[in-house]
Amino acid sequence: MAARPQRKIDHRRVERLSHLELRARLAVEGLFSGIHKSPYHGFNVEFAEYREYSPGDDPRYLDWRVLARSDRFFVKQFEAETNLNCYLLVDSSGSMGFGHDPSTKLGVALSGSKGGGHTRLDYGASLAAAIALLMLRQGDQVGLVTFDTAVRAFIPPRGNAKHFSVIRDALECVKAGGDTRIASVLHEIAERVRRRSLVVLISDLFDNAEEVLRGLQHFRHRRHEVIVLHLLDDAEITFPFDRVTLFEGMERGEQVVVDPRVIAEGYRASVGAYLEGVKRGCAEKNIDYQRMLLSEPFDRALTAYLGWRRYRSSGGTRR
Repeated sequence: MAARPQRKIDHRRVERLSHLELRARLAVEGLFSGIHKSPYHGFNVEFAEYREYSPGDDPRYLDWRVLARSDRFFVKQFEAETNLNCYLLVDSSGSMGFGHDPSTKLGVALSGSKGGGHTRLDYGASLAAAIALLMLRQGDQVGLVTFDTAVRAFIPPRGNAKHFSVIRDALECVKAGGDTRIASVLHEIAERVRRRSLVVLISDLFDNAEEVLRGLQHFRHRRHEVIVLHLLDDAEITFPFDRVTLFEGMERGEQVVVDPRVIAEGYRASVGAYLEGVKRGCAEKNIDYQRMLLSEPFDRALTAYLGWRRYRSSGGTRR
């Protein structure tokens, strides 16, 4: 029996982002010609370096100016460009059902998209769809993994035009539910992904931060490039509650009644330390980390991130 759709991804907004570009910063392995740097050298694209001439090398690539200066033969080497495999890892655990309601400053537990609100998973699914389309449009291959305590769906990377429909349909049907074991899933996927790739994790990261970072490091150890898109609601950071409130866990159902005025200061300090730790840990592992708030439209947030990434690639730095 086919899964029932949980949301309708706004194809027009996704389409508007398809002209953007997401280039790999690290060298990748590809089978076809594309826009990303390859770890292999060739003679066909952009000058990279010199190496000493060996018998059998094409004399057309000898550098005569170097010969005149050094009286030694050197040939020019060029960087090859290639296509890219991209894996979109979308967290579908219970906490991804938390949502943003623009009519209030408070986050809410939603079941699918209702009224003017949207869940974290709605937001993440739209982000994943937009990235999938722009990767396909630039000639790359993209796959999708959804998970909670285990991998729930694994769609291998493909690069044909029909593949976007496969990914979009899967994203529209994925449902938030279950506990979270991000770290163990990351280790599992890292072992399954053989070819050097771009890995994009879309999650609220509600798990042990140190273990999650070790899972991400597993990808880096295998020479994959990693991007983390951290989805949070404003209320989870600012904790705007001001009266005695019943809080219920979205994954295990725990309930606790608290006076927010008593715990607010400690809560904000703990969340701030957690967010700083995740950001710092990603930076130390050369992982792109981007926090995205549910109050900001996904298309605007993704455009801003890709603009910053392009700026940094050209030598700029984030303040």
